[in-house]
Amino acid sequence: MSRICLLITILLLLPGCIEYHPYDMRISGETGVNARNIQRIEEGCRGRNAIRFAVIGDTQRWYDETQEAVEAINRRNDIDFVIHTGDMANFGMRKEFELQRDILNGLACPYVCLLGNHDCLGNGYLIFQEIFGSYDFAFTAGNTRIVCLNMNALDFDHTMTIPNFQFLDNELAHFPAEAQKSVLVMHADPLSDIADRGVAQIFRRYTEHFSSLQFCVNGHGHNYKESDLFDNGTIYYQCDAIEKRYLLIFTLNDEGYTHERIPF
Repeated sequence: MSRICLLITILLLLPGCIEYHPYDMRISGETGVNARNIQRIEEGCRGRNAIRFAVIGDTQRWYDETQEAVEAINRRNDIDFVIHTGDMANFGMRKEFELQRDILNGLACPYVCLLGNHDCLGNGYLIFQEIFGSYDFAFTAGNTRIVCLNMNALDFDHTMTIPNFQFLDNELAHFPAEAQKSVLVMHADPLSDIADRGVAQIFRRYTEHFSSLQFCVNGHGHNYKESDLFDNGTIYYQCDAIEKRYLLIFTLNDEGYTHERIPF
């Protein structure tokens, strides 16, 4: 028997270890997090032409740093909401999602979470769905439509089209009247190692139909980056992994938008 198999056997035999089995679906605590927080965001930002939000991502394993980020955000009084770009879990295990949720629940402002590729491991994609909600979702913050997308094509083995073009069609067809501009958020950019590059140009054409698209945001790469990915004027901002201890903060108003990369 290999050492890895022996270790797994020992862990399964130890009392209480079964709690951390990768397929454990016995979720405890709050579920439906995104839907409730979206309601708070929309109510809090309604009628406003200026919003400010923070972006974090790739918090897997780094629980202390995530707690420090929450405390740094709470020390400010100017953040309307937080977007987590995904990879809360490292192995897709229930306990990982619950711990991250409980830390993020300490935020003074509402937050939403996207699905990351590590979140898909084991039953992670099902646990994410139960705790946080749909893989593709959108909300209106003031006069800005925030569209959040699942781009984890590799982890779904191409069993469905990712990104979800039907969802994008619906967003374009029913774009809220109060939304004058838009922002797209995803775990990984459409040319990343986990995206379906075969549909990247189709995705680009979709993005060009969104009303006054300001920019796109993603995580996954663990290092800050900004690039005009398709050379069409739309900038993709990649946020740091939380271990780097940086917040990415965007401010949108009638003059356009600004962004800051702030250490904590």
